[in-house]
Amino acid sequence: MTTLYLIRHGQASFGAESYDKLSPNGEQQAIVLGHYFNDILKEAPQVIAGSMQRHQQTAQLCLDECFPESDIITDSSWNEFNHQQVFAQYEPRFNQPHLLKEDVSKHENPRAYLSKIFEGAIDRWTGGEFHHEYDESWPQFKNRVETALENLCNQLAETKPRYAVVFTSGGVISVAVGKILGLSPEKTFALNWAIANTSITTLRLVGNEPQLLSLNEHHFIKTVDPNLLTWI
Repeated sequence: MTTLYLIRHGQASFGAESYDKLSPNGEQQAIVLGHYFNDILKEAPQVIAGSMQRHQQTAQLCLDECFPESDIITDSSWNEFNHQQVFAQYEPRFNQPHLLKEDVSKHENPRAYLSKIFEGAIDRWTGGEFHHEYDESWPQFKNRVETALENLCNQLAETKPRYAVVFTSGGVISVAVGKILGLSPEKTFALNWAIANTSITTLRLVGNEPQLLSLNEHHFIKTVDPNLLTWI
């Protein structure tokens, strides 16, 4: 029976010209994750990562601490949706990421303010009226992720590794969990907002069907340094 771990990437560079790069904090999170995997995994896992820089960096830094000889299978099906476009279509000035960061940093409760913007942007993206305005619509993204999960589960059911690890993003993990639990888009993205950087969501395969064992495990980070724990 295969255990499948879905990993959100380490903290990226929010508000920078290129979000798709781990911050120094994100690099440290990936290293802590590698130490944890070294403790809990009894053999090298099959490793898959999205093609985004933050996925690849997280995977490599993690594996360097536990299974440095492991190969990383790159699969862009596990890439995140274009969150910057989703923000910009909701509020055009956010087409410049630094303006969003400035707005958030000025607010009395930055996390609550960003949550409100995120909720509005996601509602617009998933609502149906504006699908044609996005490079990848909500139905297209949802179908891509669900297909990636189905294809991986079918492959793992044949090869039967003890462990498999996917390095991906919060939106992808939320859609995968939403599929398993039959969640609405609203509840799916409520999960997305709660998933911590380098947290672990664990699935168990019964045949080729995934069952959810745990969601958003991040206590292994807090035990090392509570200040390392981030959601943005």
